[in-house]
Amino acid sequence: MKIKRIELYQMPIKLKEPFIISLGKFNYASNVVVVIRTDSGLSGFGECSPFMSINGESMDTCIVVGQYLARVLIGQDPTNIEVCTSTMDQVIYGNSSIKSAFDMALYDLAAQQAELPLYAFLGGKNNKVLVTDYTVSLGDKHKMVHDALWIKHHGFQAIKVKLGESFEKDFERIHLIRGAVGKEIPMRIDANQGWSTETAIVTLRALGPYNIQHCEEPIPRWNFMELPKVRKESPIPIMADESCSDHHDAKRLIDLKACDQLNIKLGKSSGIFNALKIIQLAEETDMHLQVGGFLESRLGFTAAAHLALISDHIVYFDFDTPLMFTEDPVSGGITYDNRGVVTIPDAIGLGAWVDEGYLKGLKKVEVC
Repeated sequence: MKIKRIELYQMPIKLKEPFIISLGKFNYASNVVVVIRTDSGLSGFGECSPFMSINGESMDTCIVVGQYLARVLIGQDPTNIEVCTSTMDQVIYGNSSIKSAFDMALYDLAAQQAELPLYAFLGGKNNKVLVTDYTVSLGDKHKMVHDALWIKHHGFQAIKVKLGESFEKDFERIHLIRGAVGKEIPMRIDANQGWSTETAIVTLRALGPYNIQHCEEPIPRWNFMELPKVRKESPIPIMADESCSDHHDAKRLIDLKACDQLNIKLGKSSGIFNALKIIQLAEETDMHLQVGGFLESRLGFTAAAHLALISDHIVYFDFDTPLMFTEDPVSGGITYDNRGVVTIPDAIGLGAWVDEGYLKGLKKVEVC
């Protein structure tokens, strides 16, 4: 089987309401879909959701860089993922978001040829329950309380709250939210690099009694040498996110004893190939993991869900953003029940794709 043609599609989708974090406000999921067509008739689908503030990519840059990557993959065996990955890395450094979409499509094809669901191709078993949290955007404290109550009322079993401003504002937000939703429902917080070291320590200490499962990326990613200090002073487990892109970052953070947990996102790791290396490092050090994402549709999060089935060390799941879309262009793929439980199809390969009719309405670049 050889790669015959690669298609790149711009797929912006409006969100039901703005998604706001300390790094900015998003009204659209500005995503890119990669479709790899082969001479055997199989097609592989991948998707990325670039964040300029996190991985330095946009929908436009992904289309441009994607053409460089596509040209060197034409004629390659898509099942030789190590060679394809090395080839892409030789073309250009970084650009983890668009590379993750290519990686996803390659794994889709490899699993299809093996006639296995992707999780089984990766050595996993569909033997655990995946339950996503649902996120409260950063903003007015009263709206955040309202949104948290909506999440609880709609049956979700964990609430994630975006923070990252001042100690006073963030403490009050959690105090009011916890008072409104009660003490039992698990809560997670994410500062998205918004605090200084001092603010992080003061805030995390104050939030210790509030039944917080973990805090993602409390301080700027470039200041990772301060993370061990924050971890030591915090009563809440620290989860590295933006500071942990690939397996090299993961090893550095583990060696520094900088965090309790790691958050894997395919758009940070450049895809499944490197994510598997992060998982191996976590297993070797008995560290728990979360699998999350950016603003991918059910296509991208189906790949994330397959990945989540391959290790018992993956215990947290942050798969909520497709539920925030005003439309769903994906066929097959994961489904959600009314308690946030995610079900993966047993179809071969990724088991998710974008309808051809929908693709025809998108801006497209083709390389063959």
